[in-house]
Amino acid sequence: MTTNRRFRRVVRIGHVQVATYYDGRGREKHTAACTAPRCGFATDYDSRAAAELAARTHRCAIR
Repeated sequence: MTTNRRFRRVVRIGHVQVATYYDGRGREKHTAACTAPRCGFATDYDSRAAAELAARTHRCAIR
């Protein structure tokens, strides 16, 4: 079953978007997802700093 996530504090760093949301258990989570075509990079983190660091250091393998 999929959950309807409401993202807030969305920031774009290069091709990567960083956002904050609450998971199904009410915990605050942070995600970093690349918006470049055919990249597929998307990960969840417990801290906003970790998500922003991943966004800053991400390099797309597909060019």
